[in-house]
Amino acid sequence: MVDESVLYTDDGDLLTSAGLSAGVDLCLHVVRGDHGAQVANRVARHLVVPAWRDGGQAQFIERPAPVVQDRSTAPARDWALANLGEDLSVARLAATAAMARRTFVRRFVEETGLPPATWVTQQRVRRAQELLETTDLAVDDVARLAGLGSGGSLRAHLRATAGVSPTAYRRTFRGR
Repeated sequence: MVDESVLYTDDGDLLTSAGLSAGVDLCLHVVRGDHGAQVANRVARHLVVPAWRDGGQAQFIERPAPVVQDRSTAPARDWALANLGEDLSVARLAATAAMARRTFVRRFVEETGLPPATWVTQQRVRRAQELLETTDLAVDDVARLAGLGSGGSLRAHLRATAGVSPTAYRRTFRGR
């Protein structure tokens, strides 16, 4: 019997997919079953495909900033990543880098291609995505730990960047 509403079927000893792309979905299903959701999510990112498809989701691609040494803003970025819940204003980041504010902003944009506030928001959203993928924390707790303040703020940022709600994002990366 064919179920046209699914991308693949796992019937214990028999696994089958609806086509080539659905075969990738099936392979991720096998990886998820054998090694867990975190490994399957990493594989999916490497393949540049969603970890779980119901159909129509946006791609979820990590875009880390390049690391540049020699009087760079990299140490301040590293500090910011370890302290996403803190005040990450330009003044605070510039002080962390021991640079004048204008110099810091200029170098930061040269190194990352983004203004500091935009980069910080992206990193906070990425941290929230990681927490949604790996924990069962409530959306408000995820938002607070990622430095986004409230569940409403997380919802708005996630919808703007990934096109989905936190619940849909969690379902995409954790399966049903």
